[in-house]
Amino acid sequence: MKQCGLFFTSYSGEKALFPTRFQKVCLGLFLLAMVAVPQVFDLYVVSIMNLIMIAVIAAVSLNLLTGMCGQMSLGQGAFVGVGAYATAWFAGHGVPFLAAILLGGAVTALAGMIFGIPSLRLKGIYLAISTLAAQLILEYVFLHWDPVTGGASGMPVDSPSIFGFVFDTDERMYYLIFGAAALCVLAATNVMRSRFGRAFVAIRDFHQSAENVGVNLFTTKLGAFALSAFMAGIAGGLWGAYTMYITPEQFSIALSINYLAMIIIGGMGSVLGSIFGAVFITLLPELLNLAAGAAGSFFPDVTTMVAALKEGVFGLALVLFLIFEPEGLVRQWRLAKAYWKLYPFAY
Repeated sequence: MKQCGLFFTSYSGEKALFPTRFQKVCLGLFLLAMVAVPQVFDLYVVSIMNLIMIAVIAAVSLNLLTGMCGQMSLGQGAFVGVGAYATAWFAGHGVPFLAAILLGGAVTALAGMIFGIPSLRLKGIYLAISTLAAQLILEYVFLHWDPVTGGASGMPVDSPSIFGFVFDTDERMYYLIFGAAALCVLAATNVMRSRFGRAFVAIRDFHQSAENVGVNLFTTKLGAFALSAFMAGIAGGLWGAYTMYITPEQFSIALSINYLAMIIIGGMGSVLGSIFGAVFITLLPELLNLAAGAAGSFFPDVTTMVAALKEGVFGLALVLFLIFEPEGLVRQWRLAKAYWKLYPFAY
């Protein structure tokens, strides 16, 4: 008789991140494929992969706060900026890169906690407006705190160096960013499986019931803002190290909306959904450019038209997902897994 489904005899087996041998083999193959990317593909693909992995870290950080804890944020782009500027400032003053990016994350976590204080009294759209105010305040700081941020001119960032090894090429930065993204994804996944993560879900689902069973709303919400901002700061530090120049325009409200779109399209409350959303949103403009380039030889004006329609296509994709697949791409992934898990008895 063929066995279908998964059967566990212990809680530890059920809670394992990869409970089956097949999943572990797939993970190993995926990691090998990721390690081989710079050796197989050209510089353009490597640069896109770097941007995707930075977006993954930022999207995962926002999903912890909004998807898991239910605290709407429209200021994640600004927190990424705080991490970029703080890391660059520490590194520029002689702090080793590893310590600088951790200190940059800590500074961002502190900023997240400060702007997260209103979350005890504000909920829903009112909290979103509060975080939007944080976005605007931090944008003003980036633009006018010239001694630290360089003001409108921005500030250069040196290539990161770890134990004497300088990450001065896209290929080298790929491995640094990939390692950081893997650690952040693993950390977020384990947080969601912990008591702290279950408290997030309790607050998101019904905060009064969470408080009745002993969850401290204030400290848990502040913890969610701090953890989310810390990871956003790590993404910002990597962004600055990769681009080697940061300006206030890079961390505008448009970036915050992009991150919010990533977790909506990918799937709220899911680490895997954050990855899907980051890949989708980052690749969408690149795919439009490729399509415009392919059609340009037949229709000379199509390139200009596609450039003008990029924002419209982005908005249309978001609306279509909200209407037809509100649970995001991760739901389709789960349906596909469920089908093959129970095959041939999946109905």
